[in-house]
Order: sequence, then structure tokens, then C-alpha cells
Amino acid sequence: MLKFNANLTQLYTELDFLDRFAAAAADGFKGVEYRAAYHIPKEVLTELLQRNGLKQILFNLPLGNWDAGERGIACLPGREDEFRQGLEIAVDYAKALGCEQLNCLAGLKPAAVPDREVEEVLCANLRYAADRFAKDDIKLLLEILNSRDNPGCVISSAAKFEEIAGRVDSDNLYLQFDFYHLQVMEGDLARKFERLQSRIAHVQVADNPGRHEPGTGEINFGFIFQELERLGYDGWVGCEYVPKGRASEGLGWARPWMPKPEQGT
Repeated sequence: MLKFNANLTQLYTELDFLDRFAAAAADGFKGVEYRAAYHIPKEVLTELLQRNGLKQILFNLPLGNWDAGERGIACLPGREDEFRQGLEIAVDYAKALGCEQLNCLAGLKPAAVPDREVEEVLCANLRYAADRFAKDDIKLLLEILNSRDNPGCVISSAAKFEEIAGRVDSDNLYLQFDFYHLQVMEGDLARKFERLQSRIAHVQVADNPGRHEPGTGEINFGFIFQELERLGYDGWVGCEYVPKGRASEGLGWARPWMPKPEQGT
């Protein structure tokens, strides 16, 4: 049985963030992820997880100034100290929340900086992070983003991930496989997943176009989920999509794959 977790940045947005944990649990989710929540004390987040019987599956390393358009800082020359300081904050939160993996967004390439320099900075930062996380048994994940939604993203293809991973040369660097991003960029999803499976620690789902629920677009998620089961994928499947309506009302696609929500007493 596949394990689905709710992305609380994308789902239940009609609620305050802290109320989304209970909403996810009420819908039958056993795990949660989100973009990041470093502005909330880790003790508050821990209590919400425990109260609602949820496991923290994933969150991102500090992302820089998201509202200003930054999408991670791992590739940015001159930001290495900031990146390393962010790692320590992320580890502190991960240990408190019982989170066993952290995701890195490589960032967007500065126009005036050569590709070679950007990639050298990224590889050095990833090598440092992978070694640092290994000391606390935390997996480092690197995500592929599509360049249509994120112009200038440094990691926008499976081939580029494989190239960078080869240069980093660490047993503690994994792929965060987002079916939406890879459908936009490349397609051939099932075969690509099977080929890269040994490096994949987490997957995320959303349909294309629109990045809405599975079943609203061109991706045959029924087939995809069958393939994940056939291949013995035992990680979590993150629901990182934009609901077309209220999240709870759009979960019909998930019912064959998820435990039934517990009835209230």
C-alpha cells in the first residue's frame, strides 16, 4: 500500500497554517510536508504532529527570499556561509520533528555568473550538506524543478541531476522525484522513475496542466501508482498540488490508495 502525505503549503489553504495539521489527519493522512516553517517554533510544530498522530515527512532547507523570487541559495556564489548556517537550523528542526530527510532547492542561476562557477558552488554545498546530514542520519534530497514555472533553475532535468550527483559523489544525496515537474520537462515518467529508483527517496504528485489533483490532467496516475507498487517503492508520496476546490472535496482520486478517515467519536 502506498503512503500518501499532505503538503500543507498547498492543501487546506482556506485554513490557517496551524489548523491544517488537524484537517490533514481528519482526511486520513498519516504524514505531512510543507515548503518550510522556520518562523514557527519547533515545539509548536512537534505538538501539532503528536496531537494529530502525524509524521513529519519532509521540508526544505532555508530558501532565501522566496517572496523576492529566490528558489533556494545552494548555487549562489557568496552565500555559502548563509547556506551552512541554514543547514544547522534545518537539522535542529528535523531532529525535533523526527524528520528523516530534508529537501534542497538548488536555486536560480544569476545571469552574470558562468554556469561552471554556479555548478561548482552547488556541488561544494551539496557535498558539505550530505556529509553534515549523515552525522544525524538525515537524507539530503535534491529536487528537479521545471524551467517553465522557474526560469533559470539550475536543476531542471534528470540528466542534470545525475551529472551533479556524480560530481558530488556522496551516498547521502538522493533525488526528490516530482512527477509534475518532470512531466513538464521530459515525460516518460514510469521508465524514468524505474531507472532512477535507487536514488529516489521521496516523490511528489500533481497533474499537468494546472498542477491540480491527480486525474485532472494528462498524467495517468492510476498507472503511475500501480508502477510504484509493482516496483516496491516504500517511500512516501507527497500531495503537492493546487486543489481545484477545497482539498477535502478533491480527494476522490486518493480513496482507493489511502486508509479511510477515522470517524469522529
